[in-house]
Amino acid sequence: MTPQRHERAPISRRRYLASGVGALAVGGAGCLGSGSEASPRSGPLAVASFFTFYDFARRIADGTAITVENLVPTGLHGHGWEPDPSITRDIVDADAFIHVGSGFQPWADRAIRTARDDDAGTRMINVRADVTLMDLLETVDDEEAVDGKDPHFWLDPTLAERSVDTIAAGLSEVAPDEAPTLEENAEALKADLEALDDEWAATFERAERDVVFLAAHNAFAYVGERYGVTIRPLVSNLAANDDVRPADMRRAQDVIGRHDIRYIGAAVFEPRRPARQLRTGTDVEAYYPVTPYAGITERWAERGWGYFDIARNINIPTFAAALGASDPDPDFDAEWRNFE
Repeated sequence: MTPQRHERAPISRRRYLASGVGALAVGGAGCLGSGSEASPRSGPLAVASFFTFYDFARRIADGTAITVENLVPTGLHGHGWEPDPSITRDIVDADAFIHVGSGFQPWADRAIRTARDDDAGTRMINVRADVTLMDLLETVDDEEAVDGKDPHFWLDPTLAERSVDTIAAGLSEVAPDEAPTLEENAEALKADLEALDDEWAATFERAERDVVFLAAHNAFAYVGERYGVTIRPLVSNLAANDDVRPADMRRAQDVIGRHDIRYIGAAVFEPRRPARQLRTGTDVEAYYPVTPYAGITERWAERGWGYFDIARNINIPTFAAALGASDPDPDFDAEWRNFE
């Protein structure tokens, strides 16, 4: 199927930022820290609640006076994380907070309420403001849903483009003088997303089967919708957890047997035990990694990987193997086959 294109911020700090001389400062894939005072900066500070949009924002801000920081520590999943209350201070003290909208990250929702109650002046940048979310599939448990919608739109590169425009516009409000550079960077980022969409589409066009099984939570429906493939997750919840019911395992065994599935995906930030059980209890030969770009591992951070690197080095190779589009590359196989 061919896809269609389709307590208030300190006054002294605010004054310092307004009068300082700008310099490029794009933060790394770590966190601001807990309870520590932010060091003086020469330009606005934007903090992000989710790795994907931190990564987009740092590219959009490249070459400007805007600093971008990721609030979620390396090695943690951006959805289920529950930080201590000091993280709210980081948000209140920032000039902008890039978040995924209400109902997805409860801690972020609480921080937004606090910032508004304190009249902090933090600009809230909701990355899904201009995105129409998919309805949940009937098989999905909706306790983690956003008003009956699936929030994982960024797995479709064409929908992710809309968040790029939203981030660029929000950062331009914070730093109006930087608007031309922000817009230029946003256009380059959207072009890269279009190229990535083509790479995904080419992978699915080579596929020998149209069913992919993932020993993971239900975060990949947008991939199936975009590229015309059936994604069967082991766990029907939208959020990762340790609760895999016997009925889920029986359903998995049935799907794997009926579709002669040799390779499956296993979520990087979720327990590996279900994938191991499926490998020993079915004809599955191996499992490989998948991730909804909700966090970054220490290894990926050391390699300087962002959204695109993870897509090309993790998700696309796994989907290619699971679809029968290509055999796993030897280096990929050596590093990731039945990973722990």
